[in-house]
Amino acid sequence: MLALIEAAGWPIWPLILASIIALAIIIERAYSLRTQQVVPPGLLEQTLDNLRRHGLNNDLLRALSEGSPMGRVFAAGLRSMNGSRELMKESLEEAGRAVAHELERYLTALGTIATVAPLLGLLGTVIGMVEIFGAQSPSGSNPAKLAHGISVALYNTAFGLIVAIPSMIFYRYYRAKVDAMLVEMEQQALRLVDIVHGERK
Repeated sequence: MLALIEAAGWPIWPLILASIIALAIIIERAYSLRTQQVVPPGLLEQTLDNLRRHGLNNDLLRALSEGSPMGRVFAAGLRSMNGSRELMKESLEEAGRAVAHELERYLTALGTIATVAPLLGLLGTVIGMVEIFGAQSPSGSNPAKLAHGISVALYNTAFGLIVAIPSMIFYRYYRAKVDAMLVEMEQQALRLVDIVHGERK
């Protein structure tokens, strides 16, 4: 591995840093975007059951707020359940925007890495080409410099693509997952509003 890094030259270091950051984001998002943790199944039914049995109380609101992102949305809506339907919907929407921002955290950085990594690889390629042309002299080319220039050009191009492709795949996957979770939260929140205001049994 060290031999490959040495052959690729200094342009490989920004790509290595980008790959470490991308891997950290992928692992963190895999942990944070677990469906059971974000949109627990049966949470709406449990919330309504507790509401019917014990009414609105601080213990229920605290359990929802600390339990999951969808629970935080429900808690925000329930705090204004005694107001109008529109007020409750506004509370749910405000909480939903905050939760959406939290779920999308680091995804922009991952998408940026997926976009920039090939450009960093291209930069290494250009630097390698410059070294290749620099190896030419009136007395002939220097084989060692020529070989090093080719190594820099090819290794950086390859490593840029190796970093970019998985980053783009996971970025697209997590974006789609977040969008699906937000749609599910919105549907559950609307059901909560309808049931609380007696429009759906």
